[in-house]
Amino acid sequence: QFAWWLSLFPGLAILITVLGYNLLGEGLRDLLDPKNKNLKK
Repeated sequence: QFAWWLSLFPGLAILITVLGYNLLGEGLRDLLDPKNKNLKK
């Protein structure tokens, strides 16, 4: 038998970490990028 949860939980942890850093980086870029000030959505 294969213990699927042994690969699921580390994979989810990596996914959440990468998504968190990605969203944090995009938020910081939106706040700090002077070129992006006039490109409001």
